[in-house]
Amino acid sequence: MSLLLEFHPAVREELDDEFRWYEKQSPGLDVDFLLEVEQVLAQIAANPTRHGYADGEVRMGLLNRFPFAVYYRVLSDRIRVLAIFHSSRDPYIWQSRN
Repeated sequence: MSLLLEFHPAVREELDDEFRWYEKQSPGLDVDFLLEVEQVLAQIAANPTRHGYADGEVRMGLLNRFPFAVYYRVLSDRIRVLAIFHSSRDPYIWQSRN
């Protein structure tokens, strides 16, 4: 059984920014990035405990090809996606999100 994914408002902007960046790098790379994000999100929805903890109750699902992670919290009735974040950025940015 899959749980509903709920996204922190900042996730959309982060994803849009990264999509545009990859779009400028190479044709099709932007779509590859989104497909990999979607794959990790589907894995998280299907099996929320699959990935390990990053910080406290926040879990981290790593992308394979891109240096990003999906940070999320498992709640009783849904999964709250806090960030889709580049691994070299300051984690304090996503750590302050609920």
